[in-house]
Amino acid sequence: MRTVTATATAVTMALAAGAASVAAGRLASDAALKAPSGRPLPTEPRLTVHGTAAGQITLTRDLASLRPGTYGLGGDGSHAVVGAVLGAASQTADTVVRRLERVTHGSLTPGDKVWLTPNLHVGDPASALGLDHADVEIPGELGILPAWFVPGSRATWVIAVHGLGTTREVAMNVMEFLHARHFPVLAPAYRGDLGAPRPPDGLNHLGETEWRDLDAAIRYAVSHGAEQVVLLGWSTGASMALRAAARSGLRGRVSGLVLDSPVLDWEATLRALASARRTPGALLPLAVRAAQGRTGLYGDHVGPEHTPDTLTVPTLIFHGPDDTVAPWDRSRRLAAARPNLVALQTVKRAPHGAMWNADPTAYEESLRRFLTPLM
Repeated sequence: MRTVTATATAVTMALAAGAASVAAGRLASDAALKAPSGRPLPTEPRLTVHGTAAGQITLTRDLASLRPGTYGLGGDGSHAVVGAVLGAASQTADTVVRRLERVTHGSLTPGDKVWLTPNLHVGDPASALGLDHADVEIPGELGILPAWFVPGSRATWVIAVHGLGTTREVAMNVMEFLHARHFPVLAPAYRGDLGAPRPPDGLNHLGETEWRDLDAAIRYAVSHGAEQVVLLGWSTGASMALRAAARSGLRGRVSGLVLDSPVLDWEATLRALASARRTPGALLPLAVRAAQGRTGLYGDHVGPEHTPDTLTVPTLIFHGPDDTVAPWDRSRRLAAARPNLVALQTVKRAPHGAMWNADPTAYEESLRRFLTPLM
């Protein structure tokens, strides 16, 4: 009798441990599968505002606050734009002083918690940039997808798609540059974004299903006069662009790809985001398995990012070794596999999805050279 009781207890404990492991794996996988658009990724540290003065802001000293370039500064109810780190004389062992370009809305007071974001602008192309635009509706697989359309005289359109941790507002970083070169620009929202349909399972599939909304945007562009399209994507938006260029029924209209921080290894990205939430290393394989079960994503899935031979159009990749979310080595491999088609622009000291922010001038010059033959 004691043996039976002991066995039953052991089985019960094993089942409980298994259930707890499954629950922990699901919770850890939420870092990627439920990452809300427009909210900072868990890899982005919270910084404290220590003070502001005319044209400058003092922040907690951190590798993030020392990054070169220009960034949005998000807070709860506030948004600002910060520029370069100022001279060493204004720094202390605990703080960093950066140029404060402008406060877009809200206010910044000592003690506020803020984070750097690639989104420099808030609002829409008219309110943020003074660009005429139309709010358009794209018929998508799950319903209507809201989008901004900034007109231009060229027959080649640029379709700009955001990724993890940002919104379609990130497209405004390069919208003035593209508009000055007369490209029509379409910046769509997609499933899971504010105002767009919710995915049936409520989860982010890291581009594997979302690319069909980009396909819908391509169809919209072609039906409204585009002869060719260039797909410009950040993060998972770059992954969507790769998939659309390989799978879309209108892939023949795609004349080029611009990929900023592409997520080419979803398992590595999921592990990175889960680790940033302080998930113990032993639970990371469970997070991957949970994501597989919840989304149908599998490591042996053959997508365009794993089969470079499917890449048939000129491609420009912006990526760098300091991206802690999407490993840079995957971009390097893709560029090495197709050197006749793929150019890799290495950007140092830039976080995920913020290659433009680190050096806008160099980024736009590379973009100009790439787009000129595609005009």
